[in-house]
Amino acid sequence: MVRRQAVSGLLKNQGFVPVQVLLIEDDAQLRITLQRSLARQGWKVLAFGTGAEGLQWWQGHAPDVVALDLTLPDTDGLQLLAQARAAGLRAPVLILTARGTVGDRVLGLNTGADDYLPKPFDLDELEARLRALARRFGAAADVGDAADLSALGEWRLDRSSGALYWRAQVQDLPPREAQLMRQLMRQPGRALSKEQLFAQVFAGEADVQIEAVEVVAYRLRKRLQGTGVSLVTLRGLGYLLREDTHG
Repeated sequence: MVRRQAVSGLLKNQGFVPVQVLLIEDDAQLRITLQRSLARQGWKVLAFGTGAEGLQWWQGHAPDVVALDLTLPDTDGLQLLAQARAAGLRAPVLILTARGTVGDRVLGLNTGADDYLPKPFDLDELEARLRALARRFGAAADVGDAADLSALGEWRLDRSSGALYWRAQVQDLPPREAQLMRQLMRQPGRALSKEQLFAQVFAGEADVQIEAVEVVAYRLRKRLQGTGVSLVTLRGLGYLLREDTHG
């Protein structure tokens, strides 16, 4: 059973735009409880009791996030997840299950899950996990957390963690290039001077000349090729990120 807690309506008051959640859960009582509880908080929930129904709907639509039970009447949830990933369905998946061993969690994550929530769980935690996944994979503007996210093209910056994502995949850039990208992503479309970037990228480093910004910018510019975003140099103004419009 889910341990009920009062959930704040704060998101609705902040102009919450419904995020689409696909819920695949065989327990009818739990499924109805979750569907109603999330709907009251402004989420749009599509709920199914079998893996076949859930997968069929998923293949024809594009949910923002999926909550998946592992124990289904017609298939194992991990098998369904493997099928979905093999079919190219990339929505982030939160596994809901009573299987609580480390081995089960590792297997689920290796199969393609993005997070794991053991039963029983609080509704507050479920919503927080779903919201975090939606924010991480590009739906932050729809879950009331736009202030924590900057976006340009298919790039995303999670302001709270500093994580950079391209096409919903975290990008492991070298430290200086990552810091330069973060600073530019915080105000996409706005030029930052070389002096401003130098203060952020090389903060606390001695014996580094301001021209080092040009080297980091050159390396970052090469990495951005083909991602839909370009690093542009504006003479007398500095650097800015610009979304490519060609192609």
